[in-house]
Amino acid sequence: MASVEVPLARPDASPVQVTSNYYYGLGIRPIYKSYSVYSPDREPPGYIDRLRQEEPQVLLQTGALKTTAGWIKAGELVFEAPIGYGHIGGFTDDLYTRDPEWQRKVAPPLLPDGTIPGLRYVVRATGRVEIGVLSCAMCHSRVMPDGTLIKGAQGNFPFDRAWAWDYEHLPGWAGPLRSVFAHYLERILFSAPWLGASNPATLSDRLSYSELASFHSAIPPGVIARHGTSVRLPARVPDLIGIKDRRYLDSTGLVRHRDIGDVMRYAAMNQDTDMEAKYLGVAPFATHQGRYSDEELYALAQYLYSLQPPPNPYPFDATAAAGQNIFKRQGCPGCHTPPLYTNNKLTLAEGFTPPPEYLKKYDILPVSVGTDPGLALKTRRGTGFYKVPSLKGVWYRGPFEHNGSVLALEDWFDPQRLRDDYVPTGFKGYKVKTRAVRGHEFGLKLTPEEKRSLIAFLRTL
Repeated sequence: MASVEVPLARPDASPVQVTSNYYYGLGIRPIYKSYSVYSPDREPPGYIDRLRQEEPQVLLQTGALKTTAGWIKAGELVFEAPIGYGHIGGFTDDLYTRDPEWQRKVAPPLLPDGTIPGLRYVVRATGRVEIGVLSCAMCHSRVMPDGTLIKGAQGNFPFDRAWAWDYEHLPGWAGPLRSVFAHYLERILFSAPWLGASNPATLSDRLSYSELASFHSAIPPGVIARHGTSVRLPARVPDLIGIKDRRYLDSTGLVRHRDIGDVMRYAAMNQDTDMEAKYLGVAPFATHQGRYSDEELYALAQYLYSLQPPPNPYPFDATAAAGQNIFKRQGCPGCHTPPLYTNNKLTLAEGFTPPPEYLKKYDILPVSVGTDPGLALKTRRGTGFYKVPSLKGVWYRGPFEHNGSVLALEDWFDPQRLRDDYVPTGFKGYKVKTRAVRGHEFGLKLTPEEKRSLIAFLRTL
């Protein structure tokens, strides 16, 4: 575990993960049979009553797996399996997704049959139906405009709008208690005390639960205030398709990827142990409910390695061919090197100077492209670096930039985004009307026709 994470920008604040003895002393979470969650107006008559008659069923038995195909199929079950039950922000068991107001406020994307990918009903005890949450699929399922589901992609479930709903509606938490609970969760998820006055938790403690809900509501689908970031500095949800070829994971390159074991470790940390890692000797949250088995982690990693992009609807035509020439002429392959369209290196966040020994230990391109350094310097995931992202699959992705500030490629190549009066088309921030989206100015001086050609080429990748 110690070798898999790149040190934080302040090295002595880097996380110390739990010990092997502690980790393997945790119980293994059962993976139960689960059922689709419907929009209330599309739910089959009597559906919940039928689920209440179901017996709990534990699905995954890894001992019988002998083939790669078998491991991949099992990994898909792990990918879709919830690790929490009830609300995202608090574990009560009301079936809140059936509330039309939840549907209106959260507005989750629906598949053609009216189901919500990433959420599942789970029966862990006869007569009791719970909403299963926090699966890998919850953040990495993308519903396209035509209703197609892309598993493993940059998801578009509005996670933070659902979180905001919880702050406003959790049963049993009223008046001052609701703010106490909200502040407690924000500290667990985002606190970075070494940042002093800019510590996200300190800033959040000044807000009411309603204001915190508004901060979360301002984060659009495809972007998330995941643990270790903050509501002011959220992260773009990563696309897991093609992960096998990437050498660093997370926008800040926090986790090294040397082999399948590192993907297993990353999944274990991201879903389980990160909350108990110690930062300057303090763990954000020091109790735990369970873990994946090593076999489940291996199956999950095999499934992630197997993910393939959907058929690309954008043809490589004359316009795209012209764009490819512009791509080469502008020097883009230096960082976005074919065929992966990334050089798999880390670049410097503006204002960060790495220790000299890092240049030998990590794959570093010692330049900065000038994008906002906040995520890389002011969060628990901040290494001082940003990884060079792959451009493969940009046709089905968005928002773009590490904070998801722009919704589309056309916005990224709009020079107006450098202005303080620019209105970001993706993540802006609560009460933010305008702000510049600075950095990575490559391509901004192209003619409109050249930009159209370049974008046409990028969408073929």
